[in-house]
Amino acid sequence: MPPANSPSLSSSSPKPAAPAPAGQLAAMKTALVSGAFTAVIALGMALGWVQYQRTTPLDAPSIAALKAQLLKTPQDDKLKEQIRAEDLRLRTAHQKYLGATRRGTWLLGAGMIVFLASVQTVFWRKKLCALKQPKKPGADFRAMLQGSAAVLVLGALAGGGAWWLAQASGTQLTGQLANSQASAALGTAHPTDVGIQLASAEEIQRNWGRFRGPDGCGVSTQTNIPLTWDVKTGANVIWKVPVPAPGYNSPIIWGERLFFSGGNEKKREVFCLDTKTGATLWQQAVENVPGAPAEPQEISESTGYAAATMATDGQRVYAFFANGDLAAFTLEGKLAWAKSMGVMKNQHGHAASIFTWQGRLIMQLDQGDLEERKSKLYAFDGATGQVVWQSPRPSPSSWASPILIQAAGKAQIICLGIPHVIGYAAADGKELWRVEGLENEVTPSPIYAGGMVFAISPSAKLIAIRPDGHGDVTRTHVAWVAEENIPDVTSPVSNGELVFTISSGGLLTCWDAKTGKKVWDHDFELEFQASPTLVGDRLYLFSGKNAALVVPAGREFKQLARMEMEDKFYASPAIVQNRMYLRGLKQLYCIGAKEAAK
Repeated sequence: MPPANSPSLSSSSPKPAAPAPAGQLAAMKTALVSGAFTAVIALGMALGWVQYQRTTPLDAPSIAALKAQLLKTPQDDKLKEQIRAEDLRLRTAHQKYLGATRRGTWLLGAGMIVFLASVQTVFWRKKLCALKQPKKPGADFRAMLQGSAAVLVLGALAGGGAWWLAQASGTQLTGQLANSQASAALGTAHPTDVGIQLASAEEIQRNWGRFRGPDGCGVSTQTNIPLTWDVKTGANVIWKVPVPAPGYNSPIIWGERLFFSGGNEKKREVFCLDTKTGATLWQQAVENVPGAPAEPQEISESTGYAAATMATDGQRVYAFFANGDLAAFTLEGKLAWAKSMGVMKNQHGHAASIFTWQGRLIMQLDQGDLEERKSKLYAFDGATGQVVWQSPRPSPSSWASPILIQAAGKAQIICLGIPHVIGYAAADGKELWRVEGLENEVTPSPIYAGGMVFAISPSAKLIAIRPDGHGDVTRTHVAWVAEENIPDVTSPVSNGELVFTISSGGLLTCWDAKTGKKVWDHDFELEFQASPTLVGDRLYLFSGKNAALVVPAGREFKQLARMEMEDKFYASPAIVQNRMYLRGLKQLYCIGAKEAAK
């Protein structure tokens, strides 16, 4: 028996530590494993980001060097192929990297959640065990606060690191890709592209490069257009020539070249005329398009094969036909590229026109039923025809043409289709806002004037919208709605103070742009399919019943002029250099003061 003062029985001897509970040990092991896993993933993502920046940046010096060479030898096809191949390599690497980054971010987040949960479990189990031991007053509370603070700090650091990696490697690079996909490809008209010159804002305004003019809203900057003309005597008719092919599309103009398209089930063509004389400079058939269906599809006679108006950016002209053929030509008539958009599913045929922006071709392709989800908004590289971005649209078939506006600090594409008016970011196609309220077969195109988007729900409503919202702004950004004298086919026009609409039956209505109140209306008792055009302080109207009319764009109605045309008009005019170009079913006309034409 050991003595009483033996060390083993001494009251001052330390007691052996109690083994940790099994749950606490399991949590500790989980914390170690998940912490190591999270650290490895974070390190891998960081190293991957550094390596990507060194080896495959989107603004690659290799492409810049090749493009510098191309400036010296612009006809070098081999060099062009090298640029295309290098661009494809960089973009492929970028997409693979984004995919790896997304997966890494999810793994990092999952590991961090498990790690934090395990650490918290260890902490609280330790506290539970420690409660059985006597402590100084307040020690438990201070320990709890310290432990919780440590977990919160650790979580904040891990979360911040994950967010930084995701932003640095994903969001930032995605933005770079959206801005440079077109410029990286050969010949894309993008502001940062080497050797490619975009048309200036002044050039765009001087020309008529799309349906209803530079902004798609039917407003001309020219004011010296004759009030009257006479097609029989030739007064103020500079020239007229027969229309060479059927089509309802409107003429477009760049410089001294006028373009339009036409065709039928056998042949689709693009035409280029001299604006001074009406002489044909060239015509090109769009045929043998890669990917086109072998069997011809049935096209509605109400729109035909060539209802969509062409577009030009001053580098190329673009045409789209109802059988799905999309083609680009140089201004001299050389085919740049062609592709098929497939068999179109639209009971009345395709009629929405295209337009260009920053070297891209924008197309609203609404088709099918809503449940089929076939409708999309596209941006193509104007030089190559490659898709830069595409956005699905929650709409069935529609016939309205989109417009581009500058509002709320960004370029927006405004599209109409049942049941929404939607604003998309032009840079990447992301939806910015939407307003619900469209019904019936949406044919009239939107306009933008006085800071408001004006959209027509056929035969139902004229809607004024402030385009500076986000998300569904139906309840917050609709300024007013009018429900009387609403057109079914034609688009509105506005000078910012007043809005003018005309129905198919000839009912012309003037609205106050700020309040939506009707100012006046007048019934011409004529058929109208062509949208009204604003020239200075006058409205020019062209009927499907052989008549042209001019009225003041003011708060009182007055008929200024009426001309009998011996032709029917379904297309809208193009107005450049104090001349107005009209496409009737039978003739193309150039209207202007003959003194100014000399």
